[in-house]
Amino acid sequence: MASFSTLSCSLALFLFFSLNIMASAQLSSTFYDTSCPQALPTIKKAVIAAVAKERRMGASLLRLHFHDCFVQGCDGSVLLDDTASFTGEKTAKPNANSLRGFDVVDTIKSQIESVCKQTVSCADILAVAARDSVVALGGPTWAVLLGRRDSTTASLSEANSDLPSPNSDLSGLISAFAKKGLSTSDMVALSGAHTIGQARCVSFRDRIYNDTNIDPTCVTVLKAKCPQSGGDDNLAPLDAVTPTIFDNFYYKNLLNKKGLLHSDQQLFNGGSTDSQVSSYATNFAKFFSDFPSAMINMGNISPLTGTDGEIRTNCRKIN
Repeated sequence: MASFSTLSCSLALFLFFSLNIMASAQLSSTFYDTSCPQALPTIKKAVIAAVAKERRMGASLLRLHFHDCFVQGCDGSVLLDDTASFTGEKTAKPNANSLRGFDVVDTIKSQIESVCKQTVSCADILAVAARDSVVALGGPTWAVLLGRRDSTTASLSEANSDLPSPNSDLSGLISAFAKKGLSTSDMVALSGAHTIGQARCVSFRDRIYNDTNIDPTCVTVLKAKCPQSGGDDNLAPLDAVTPTIFDNFYYKNLLNKKGLLHSDQQLFNGGSTDSQVSSYATNFAKFFSDFPSAMINMGNISPLTGTDGEIRTNCRKIN
């Protein structure tokens, strides 16, 4: 017979997941159809303009959504600036001198406020901008679920502890995503976001100087960009073949030991995720089908809905 403590834990888990499902269920792709019909077209136009100006910005906007959702859930907390009495997430180790695109979000928010005052959350702007960025770079589209509200808090400590490190091994990656309610399959699909964008030398230095499961030609090229000391902010493309096109070359690179980050190559290194990587490398359509589903799952991480949180008028500060 189950102990009282076991039953209590089971009940607590049931309530936790039930509440999460209820919160996620409140999100809807038609949330702004009546209250702000110009919301999605306004975001799309701004994202297209930003990506046309700098194609790397597409990857930066996609990454903002990811770094938002993995800390306190998808609540816009990553956008909050530090003040004399408030510490945000921007100075966390995974974010400092690394996250970008805040100015683009400011522009979008300003444009949205001019057509629908205090109606569209910054958290939803990040979710839509991530989708529009993927599409602008040739990737798949999906119906973004909306209705998130903005947090009035942030967590520097959670940003430092919960965002996966570029030096993570496979078990660490699986655990980090599982902690957010995401499956291993979600993790492999979401990692395909690394088919666009660039990484700083400090993120891949250990790999090129210490790992053995890396193509020797890549090592030579990367060492020229990333010395053993200094040059921390020097950049290299996560996908050296098509760095500004959203495709499946990220996975093809992994088959050839050309993953830029240690954490990337862990997905194809004799482990449980090898078969999924192989599938995406050979089946473009499969990746383009699974990535949107995984993005929707990620966007459902602990959203604030109803009367929780607020709708910020400036994404950088609490009202």
